[in-house]
Amino acid sequence: MQRFNVDGLNFDFPDDWPVGKYDDWSFYRNQFSRMWNGIKSLDLLAIDSDKTAWLIEVKDYRINSRTKPSDLAEEVAHKVFDTLAAIIPAKIHASDPDEKRLAHAVSASRKLRVVLHLEQPAKHSKLRPRAINPADLQQKMRQLLKPVDAHPLVVDMDSMTGLEWNVS
Repeated sequence: MQRFNVDGLNFDFPDDWPVGKYDDWSFYRNQFSRMWNGIKSLDLLAIDSDKTAWLIEVKDYRINSRTKPSDLAEEVAHKVFDTLAAIIPAKIHASDPDEKRLAHAVSASRKLRVVLHLEQPAKHSKLRPRAINPADLQQKMRQLLKPVDAHPLVVDMDSMTGLEWNVS
């Protein structure tokens, strides 16, 4: 298994998957993000054995809730857009061979899937047991991301059914 730590959460992916922590890429940090202010990045890119590209954003509201819940879907959509905009230039211009290979794999994928991994505090209040309703968030993401992935996922450690990686 390949392990990637994002905001204190450990993501374990199968060894045969190309995976990268995109927001740590040299190409993103030193070239693409300097085009202008406000360019964002997703946390992880992964390609499964069926050539599906998984675009993964991680938010852990148990520790840090920087983004207002009402803005979260738009933030994820913005990060998806900016990350996908960087893939073709990275495929051509990235100096790191691993980054170039993964950018090529994403651009050659057969399907794009967007996943927001969202951990929330154990209990927000008695009336609202969760700070953010995952179903509402998923619906907003569907509207914004329909051209990229008509069925984006909002998951947490307890709802990873059907995904081929683990989070701890």
